[in-house]
Amino acid sequence: MKHFLRFFLCLAVVSFAACASAQQVVSHLSPPAATESNHPASAESQSGNPPAAQNGSSSVAGGPDKPDAKPAEAEIPVSKQQPKRILGVMPNYRAVSAGAIPPPPTPKQAFKIATQNSFDYSSFVFVGFTSAFAEWSDAHPQLGEGMTGFGRYYWRGFVDKADGNYLVIFALPTVFHQDERYFALGEGGVWKRFTYSVSRVVIARNYQGQNTFNASELVGRGMAQGISLAYYPSKTRTAGALMSKYGYAIMRDGLTNSFREFWPDIATHVLHRHP
Repeated sequence: MKHFLRFFLCLAVVSFAACASAQQVVSHLSPPAATESNHPASAESQSGNPPAAQNGSSSVAGGPDKPDAKPAEAEIPVSKQQPKRILGVMPNYRAVSAGAIPPPPTPKQAFKIATQNSFDYSSFVFVGFTSAFAEWSDAHPQLGEGMTGFGRYYWRGFVDKADGNYLVIFALPTVFHQDERYFALGEGGVWKRFTYSVSRVVIARNYQGQNTFNASELVGRGMAQGISLAYYPSKTRTAGALMSKYGYAIMRDGLTNSFREFWPDIATHVLHRHP
């Protein structure tokens, strides 16, 4: 448990550092509504989203209230665009640029996103880091040490990641008619945007664009932990260990959302580069 808390603390520090960096520039990110509405309709953004629309639905928690905005009337500013990759490494296929309202993904599209997240080259690197950390902290002594032990940690970690992705992004959203992509807010205060981003682990859009309980995330992560009972050593299959892994998965997704939320600001105004 102490190793889990230490790892989460590191993730939290990174997330809050990103928020602090964005604090200096976020007050400059909200141009007047009249200025935005004068831009012509744009082509697809770099993140693969359709032409932007102002997210004026009051049903979206934390979303801007612009009931008169119409689809294809606004162009997504560079500072609000979500790239397909962050820093050219981290896959960001689940993110939707602030202001864009694309149609819900079909089951085929959701399956593709889950596959991209699971088998992207960066996933193999990420699992390598988490497996090395798990071996170093002796999370499962029965798996051994050295390269043999690392291999045992690695394939289990990769299965954890893959089955979680397919359950949370594809299977359960198809059953519950939920859109598990992250819809960036893109404006407002840092605290408002941070709380919005982490709250998406418990709030999701349904196919009608309304907020609903995020059963796909919370139930899917729980199912993934249940599946892991089949291939982790019996001595570490305790209720406490399962709850720790479940909590880590939920908090990791929340912090990943917050990083997605602030990345365009950091890239544009801190690093002075295109997101």
